[in-house]
Amino acid sequence: MNQVREYRKQKQISQMELARRIGVARQTINLIENDKYNPSLELCLNLAHALGTDLNTLFWDGDEAK
Repeated sequence: MNQVREYRKQKQISQMELARRIGVARQTINLIENDKYNPSLELCLNLAHALGTDLNTLFWDGDEAK
């Protein structure tokens, strides 16, 4: 499970605004937040940058490694 929704809400950014900032459709943000879309590395980097965090924090859950 990724942390995109949590970070977006922390920053008080709508899905539409985040999508606009990184150049994708709002539906893409929704699909990513619901783990129904596997974004490219470039898109992951853009999301992390827009949300002020890094890839590990945003997409990697330490519990999955167990």
